[in-house]
Amino acid sequence: MKAIDPVRLAALLPKPVAAPGAAGFADALKGALAAADSAQANARELAARFQANDPEVSLERTMIAVSQASVSFQALVQTRNRLVQAYQDIMNMQV
Repeated sequence: MKAIDPVRLAALLPKPVAAPGAAGFADALKGALAAADSAQANARELAARFQANDPEVSLERTMIAVSQASVSFQALVQTRNRLVQAYQDIMNMQV
């Protein structure tokens, strides 16, 4: 099994979706949620097709999709954690 070139792997990763004329952080967060959901749906579909022995779906492609979904979900969780921490910090400030 040969190693995957990092540049080629980066090209396979989904690009952040920026809505044209995004009004702010809420729109960016909605876009990130949609991208994570899309990555998970894609991974689920590829896994089901691989299990059904679809000749067009390889194990490598399936594992990359699953990894992409995992990374996007972890990034989303970390963003949520940072937002909660920022909210708590603001609420604990003395006026």
